[in-house]
Amino acid sequence: MSSDGALARLIRSSASAGPTGTEAESCELCAAPVPEEHAHLYDTAQAELCCACGPCSVLFAGDGAGGGRFRLVPRRRIRLRGVDTQTLGVPVGLVFFVPHADGTVTAQGPSPAGAMRWEVDAAAWRRAAERCPELATLEPEVEALLVNTVRGLDHHWIVPVDDCFRMVAVVRREWRGLSGGSRVWPAVEEFFAGLTERR
Repeated sequence: MSSDGALARLIRSSASAGPTGTEAESCELCAAPVPEEHAHLYDTAQAELCCACGPCSVLFAGDGAGGGRFRLVPRRRIRLRGVDTQTLGVPVGLVFFVPHADGTVTAQGPSPAGAMRWEVDAAAWRRAAERCPELATLEPEVEALLVNTVRGLDHHWIVPVDDCFRMVAVVRREWRGLSGGSRVWPAVEEFFAGLTERR
C-alpha cells in the first residue's frame, strides 16, 4: 500500500495526537466531513485506502460510479481459535497477513518507524488455509489475519485491513527507546481487548 494513503495519515495523526487527540478528516472523494468511525475504500489504481463518507462508500464501491476502481473495506471481525502461524516463517508475534489479488500474501509487523514487511511462502499459506478454512475467505487487499502472540497471548482475528493500521498507529504512538518501554505492550493488549466480533 502506498505510504501516502488514508492509513498513513491515520498512523501519523495517531502517533502525534496522543491517546485522546483526534484530527478532523474528510471524504477523499467529495470532501464532506466524516465521523471518527467511517468507511474506507481500497483504490485499486493507486493501491491505497481512502476515507469515504457514507454516500460515496455506496456510490463508488464495486460497480458504482468508480467503474470498479474502488473496493469497500468490509467491517467483519472474526476471532479464530487454534491457528498456527509459526509455520508461516514470520519472526515476530505481532503481525498481520494480507492476501493480494495476484495470489501472494504479505506479512507486516509494526515497528516505531511503521510496518516491516515480509513475503509469505505461498505453499505455507495454502497449508495454513487448509488447516483453518476461514483464511481462504479473506478478501484480497481489504481483509487481513491479525495476530498477537507476544507475552503468551493467543489472538488471531480476521479483520478489516484498517484495523491493522490502527494497531500500527498504537505501537508508533506508545513506543519509547529501543525496546518499546513500559507503555507499548499494555496499549497493544488494550487494543486487542477492544476488538469485538461482527459479521
